[in-house]
Amino acid sequence: MTSPNNPFIPSPTDFSTNSVVNSSTGRARTETATAPPLGCPAHRSSGAPALRRLFGAEAESDPMGLYERLRREHGTVAPVLVHGDVPAWLVLGYHENLEVMRSPSRFSRDSRLWHALKDGKVGPDHPLAPIVAWQPIAVFVDGAEHERLRGALNDSLGRFTSRGVRRHITRFTHLLIDDFTTDGCAELVDQFAERLPMLVMTQLLGMPEKYEPQLVEAARDMIQGTETAVSSNAYIMQLLDELVAEKRIAPGPDFASWLIEHHSKLTDTEAAQHLRLVLIAAFETTANLIANTLRRLLTDRTLRSSLAARGGHLSLPAAVEQVLWNEPPFTAIFGRWATGDTELGGQHIKAGDALILGLAAGNMDPAIRTNPGGPDDASANSSHLAFSSGPHECPGRTIGQAIADTGIDVLLTRLPDIHLAVPESELRINSSLMSQHLVELPVKFTPSPRQPEFSAPFLPGSPAAQLQPSAGQSVSDLEAGSAPAATTMPDPQHLRWWKRVTAWLRRL
Repeated sequence: MTSPNNPFIPSPTDFSTNSVVNSSTGRARTETATAPPLGCPAHRSSGAPALRRLFGAEAESDPMGLYERLRREHGTVAPVLVHGDVPAWLVLGYHENLEVMRSPSRFSRDSRLWHALKDGKVGPDHPLAPIVAWQPIAVFVDGAEHERLRGALNDSLGRFTSRGVRRHITRFTHLLIDDFTTDGCAELVDQFAERLPMLVMTQLLGMPEKYEPQLVEAARDMIQGTETAVSSNAYIMQLLDELVAEKRIAPGPDFASWLIEHHSKLTDTEAAQHLRLVLIAAFETTANLIANTLRRLLTDRTLRSSLAARGGHLSLPAAVEQVLWNEPPFTAIFGRWATGDTELGGQHIKAGDALILGLAAGNMDPAIRTNPGGPDDASANSSHLAFSSGPHECPGRTIGQAIADTGIDVLLTRLPDIHLAVPESELRINSSLMSQHLVELPVKFTPSPRQPEFSAPFLPGSPAAQLQPSAGQSVSDLEAGSAPAATTMPDPQHLRWWKRVTAWLRRL
């Protein structure tokens, strides 16, 4: 079933469930009683278990439980059904995931290879169309073209210094905390986890930071696939198109300028599309990471007491790494497509078959984690699958982790007695094929006064350099001026084609 407002957007009752956190396990459980039948008779074979679906109540209420059942039934690679009961392969093994990620000659990112697309099983109105419709951007190409586009991204991101980025993060974190520190309470998903990544990324891209609140709302709206997703995407692209045009004329020491100036010679359209790719990916991934880490710290007394800042042995970056192992921002990534007949994990993969990278399942593979949480647990290192691996590894993982590490560290320092404002069992999670998203994280703490703003070097010549708030000024003060009329949200009647891609993160 699809949304009555648009056939390209899946109905929330079909592809997303509302869950609560189990206080004993930390996992989400559903509040929805209705579940689709497990498997389809057309796919049954004598003696073989029925194929399980990666959508519906069973998958979304307890994805990790489903992954373990699939592992017991099929091993490290399991045949599954995706929306519309289209067959695919879910990669559950850690080493098998790495094999797929690092072998683009066997497992390509070019979705045009998928036989389900060729034979019409996955058409333009299919719920998966938004994430498999091929586009000429880095995430959908391999080989020389991928090297050209990815090289521009990597080289441009690589020009930032760790110290400079962290000073920006520190400054924006203090500004956000100053917005609620006198209240004694806050909702950390909306007021912190989702806003900090966008503030930092707009700064690094060379955008005026006063657009941050509108960009957060537009990005969230676009990702969730609401009725106004078209105008939200149009607003984001309008800002990015204008940014590219401005940087062509007056480049500065920022990511947008470096991307445009790169020897790969990106067109204006390519530059704007890849700016959006980085902006939205960084926002969603880092917001989830911050929210998941804060939830763990606020509900796991042992973990929080183990932090070195509180006299324990565990550093905050190490705690973040544990979250990346146990609750990666994305539980799965769709997908890769077999370039020819091959074998993986004892399964015979046919040319054109689709493979789903099971990041969360691979991180919990018993082959590498025999004692999760124990002293010999693999989560003590950073070799998890949270940011993928190989040619398509997330290019912004260093910046994303820096935002999480630094932001959470400053928050805990400023609000040392912060604690949940509701019972842990009331925390709600929206689950989907690709991720689990914490809806709210209400907290309480002892009210404290605003602190003088921590100075951070702005990118000289960038628009943000003209928008520095005065000492003691908060982000809400800075946002008093709205975006100029030239960049107001367009009418929803325009660019309706974008509604095909609005659900690709949280609603699939």
